[in-house]
Amino acid sequence: QICEHLPGLARVMDKCVPFRSIYGSPNGAHDSFICYTGRTTVNQPPGGWPCLGSTVSQLQGASNPAVPAFIGLSPDAGHPPYGSPGLPGFLGVGNAAFRPSGPAQKDMVLGSIDEKRLSSRKDLLASVDSIRRDMDSSGMMSGLDNLTSQAFDILTSSKLVEALDISREPQEVRDRYGKGSPKNFGDGAPTNQEHFLMARRLVEAGARVVTLNFGRWDFHSDNFNGMKNTHLPQFDQALSALIEDLHARGMADNVAVIAWGEFGRTPRINKDAGRDHWPQVGGALLAGGGFRTGQVIGATDRLGGSIADRPVHFGEVFASLYHFLGIDPHGTTLRDFAGRPQYLVDHQYQALPELM
Repeated sequence: QICEHLPGLARVMDKCVPFRSIYGSPNGAHDSFICYTGRTTVNQPPGGWPCLGSTVSQLQGASNPAVPAFIGLSPDAGHPPYGSPGLPGFLGVGNAAFRPSGPAQKDMVLGSIDEKRLSSRKDLLASVDSIRRDMDSSGMMSGLDNLTSQAFDILTSSKLVEALDISREPQEVRDRYGKGSPKNFGDGAPTNQEHFLMARRLVEAGARVVTLNFGRWDFHSDNFNGMKNTHLPQFDQALSALIEDLHARGMADNVAVIAWGEFGRTPRINKDAGRDHWPQVGGALLAGGGFRTGQVIGATDRLGGSIADRPVHFGEVFASLYHFLGIDPHGTTLRDFAGRPQYLVDHQYQALPELM
């Protein structure tokens, strides 16, 4: 059953898979790390675990040289973990999320420099960098090479800039997604509904992974007014519009959408009419990806406080996402900063058979 404040998602629930038994959050701390990696920050390998976007960037690269493989629409937030697009970890800066928000968007055009002059500068930069590359033993130059190449590809093509320009969409499409607010909600993210539309356009242009954040869901007080008036209507409109749009455009089998947070909320309401952190169990919503939708996976007890049926670890969802992307999470390894091979997902977490 879908609550009365989510009519849009109720309408498209046949195209979704709600998870009601997500577990694995380590301690209830504010950190989106597990949502991007499927792992905790404890006992990380040298360099740290990379997020899914960086992993896909490393393994599959860009499908279009003018559009980065991994794009993070998450702007900086007052509480830094809320603004993280996902970190590259031991995969290095060359696989970090490209972040086009704010002033960076103005730097994606050539301005008064023509392509011939830009090409000359590229040749000069390459000759200077060859000296530094010969002296480099850390692998940092390789990552910078990727970034430099990406920058020149972006500057000599309009594809990325056009994808970010939602004014190119018909007004009726923009109205379906809604607008929201570009201002940060407290120390969290903006409630920017246009980012959902931008994400769809970026995927159409060739991006493989796009991450975004939305608002601040940490309602320790005034939960009911806050959720009802500032978050649920906007989130419902934008996410349901994205899901419907992907189906209307024939993209639903080729694009997976996951919406979740790092933990659940207490089943009991506190003295301030709020809900506190509850790492014991949380929820998620999956759509698209050619998955078997129209089903609910997992259940809690009647109070929503503990898992009663089919526990699902974050790692199992990541194994499923990698499977969807054509990547074997248990047969593929990447080397950390110490040169040791690391699997993408721990072997005890397999792709969910219910989705296949």
